[in-house]
Amino acid sequence: MLLFFQQLIEGLMSGAIYASLALALVFSHRSTNVVNFAQGEMAMLSTFFAWQLIEWGLPVYAAMAASVVVSFVGGGILYVVFVKPIARAPALTVVTVLIGLFIALNSLGGFVWGYLNRAFPSPFAGWKVQWGALTLSGEFIGIAAVLLATLLVLFLVFEHTRLGLAMRAAAAAPEQSRLVGIPVEWMLLAGWGVAAALGAIAGVLIAPRLFVSPGMMLGVVIYAFAAATLGGFDSVLGAVIGGLVVGVAENMAATYVPWIGADLKVVVALVIIFATLLVRPSGLFGRTTVVRV
Repeated sequence: MLLFFQQLIEGLMSGAIYASLALALVFSHRSTNVVNFAQGEMAMLSTFFAWQLIEWGLPVYAAMAASVVVSFVGGGILYVVFVKPIARAPALTVVTVLIGLFIALNSLGGFVWGYLNRAFPSPFAGWKVQWGALTLSGEFIGIAAVLLATLLVLFLVFEHTRLGLAMRAAAAAPEQSRLVGIPVEWMLLAGWGVAAALGAIAGVLIAPRLFVSPGMMLGVVIYAFAAATLGGFDSVLGAVIGGLVVGVAENMAATYVPWIGADLKVVVALVIIFATLLVRPSGLFGRTTVVRV
């Protein structure tokens, strides 16, 4: 029983990270109706940037905060350069461009920092809570606190500010929003900036559990896609719940299903994606779109 609860906690910790990256996918999709296949590589570059600042002597928390801010700006720039020009292009063109962006960002990370693995210091090292025979690591507490704080900030901004209302309106009804004076392009830019910042948070949270390298997010982004697919690409709550479910499911499967183990955990994410698309393509919390013919 102790093993079960310990694995549950580990799964929730992984799921919180997947949820952070799934939130980034959801925000980029909600703001521009585009699934950003380069989201993981954007997070990878953000993590490398934070690592570099730490190497230059900046404290861990300051480096993480700087990475989030720079990622917000970088996400807006990528939207203007790559996404805005193809806003009305066919879906195949959009997918091709974003896959090309994925390859370009991955290559950029390798060109600037090389392909060697680098250790990233944990911002929550040394914390520990003992609850009977169960040990709650500082990493679990810290990641959970960051996820809850992120959700609270997003809720307050998007539900209780004029900026949040304008961003929601621009994403839901861009033409009508233009008629009432909302700067739609700026709102879409801000949406991609928020998505990039959320990706940076996911990257720096998972970096201490992995080595920082150009390929560090390749596996993580699959779990994030599974979380967003399960929860629904237009649901913030769904992204969080989907991330936690995926994290627990893959951890439990690796522990209790002998043929899966640690090496085939990604199969769980792929099964969740396929099953969700077959049974409920809009996700558990997504809205079904009805089109008149």
